[in-house]
Amino acid sequence: MARMIVADVDVAERKLVNKKTVYESKDRSCVIEPQDFYDNDSKMTFTCYEPQGLASTMGIDLKTGQVTNFSKAPGTYNEVEGIFPDGQYTCVEGDRQVEQLGGKRGSSNIDIWKLKLDGTGKDFVRLTHFNDYEGGKASNPVVSTDGRFMAFQTARTTDPAGVGYGIVLYWLRK
Repeated sequence: MARMIVADVDVAERKLVNKKTVYESKDRSCVIEPQDFYDNDSKMTFTCYEPQGLASTMGIDLKTGQVTNFSKAPGTYNEVEGIFPDGQYTCVEGDRQVEQLGGKRGSSNIDIWKLKLDGTGKDFVRLTHFNDYEGGKASNPVVSTDGRFMAFQTARTTDPAGVGYGIVLYWLRK
């Protein structure tokens, strides 16, 4: 079971206040990892890790509790990462290129994709091509607050999550 809780920080008392459970997964079919707030902090993106090493990019409206599967791609790996400043798009570590390149689905064969948070799962654009080369992947993207560039790391497909060999800057606009 996993629970997503939002709260305020009482700095003077050094404690969490106004705690509220906003989403709960009752079993291992969806292990959640919160990622980023957007839309004036009224919504949040999160990853739903699924059986067989797969994942979906999700979002929740914190006012209504409505949950949306943004990636809408069963049987694939889509881990949400850094959000764009406009709140309309997010970066996703995805394995959709496996359809053309072959290989095993999951977190080892990933590249970075840009996904529109409109709930259709159709506006999904590949940004990096490290997985085109045997043993390569790109991960952990974050977009600058001005939206001009994205920083991410390079890694090997055999590396565990979080391991990397350098930070790369990808200019989205100059």
